[in-house]
Amino acid sequence: MFAKIAAAFSLIVSLSACSSIIEGTSQEITVNTNPDGADCSLVREGVSIARINPTPGAATIKKTKYDISIECTKAGYSKATFLNHSDVAGATVGNVILGGGVGWAIDSASGADNKYETPVNITLVPEIQESASAADLN
Repeated sequence: MFAKIAAAFSLIVSLSACSSIIEGTSQEITVNTNPDGADCSLVREGVSIARINPTPGAATIKKTKYDISIECTKAGYSKATFLNHSDVAGATVGNVILGGGVGWAIDSASGADNKYETPVNITLVPEIQESASAADLN
């Protein structure tokens, strides 16, 4: 009887970090801009964690529960920002069912139970020329 309980416990523990195994603790985020050639910074909690220059391109980041702000600039265009929300990874649900609280705690601590949207598509808007605007008013 003890052997069966030990085997079942071992199985649960081995599956308990399901998201860590399936999803991993890091993720590649691809950023595309229209037009191409922008300089984009990925910022989390006020700290730049990656840079893509020029776009299109990708950066590998550590996953956490915190959102990432993607800020893109290009000469002649207004700054564009995209908020990439941290979401729940798909393997987390199975992890909670199979591994219970232990598996979820392991994945949550490592960031494996989170994911970000990718690819991200950002459109930059041309800056309005002040001299052209003044000429249009006359």
